[in-house]
Amino acid sequence: MKYLLDTHAVLWMATNSPKLSEAAKQVIFDSKNESFVSIVSAWEVAIKTNIGKMRLNGGISEFFNIIYKNGLNLLPITEEYIKQLEKLPLLHRDPFDRILVASAMSERMSLVTADENIRLYDSPCVW
Repeated sequence: MKYLLDTHAVLWMATNSPKLSEAAKQVIFDSKNESFVSIVSAWEVAIKTNIGKMRLNGGISEFFNIIYKNGLNLLPITEEYIKQLEKLPLLHRDPFDRILVASAMSERMSLVTADENIRLYDSPCVW
C-alpha cells in the first residue's frame, strides 16, 4: 500500500510524539508499505519556520533529513494534482492540505493525518 503523510505526521514520527496514533505508526513503519511526503509539506515547513509559526531545529534542511533518514519518498507536485485540486469541493481552506488531498486522490494513496477537515474529503485516511 502507498501512504501520503501529512506534515504533522512526519514531524510527530520524527520526535516519537505520543500524538502519532498507533494506526499511523503501523502503516509508516510497515516495510511492506511505501510512505511518501509531498514537496508541499517541505514548502509548508519552510514558510512556517520562516514566519515563526513553527520551530524545527535545523529548519528545512532538518525536515529533508527526517524524510531521507526514515526511508520516506519525496513526492513532487504534478499537473495532474493541480487539475484534481481544481475539482475538489471547498471543504477545507488550507492550501497545503488541499494539495495533499488532491495528490493522494490522484495517486490512489491513503492520507496519514489527524486533520479532521482533510477527512471530510472522499479520500481514504488513516489515523
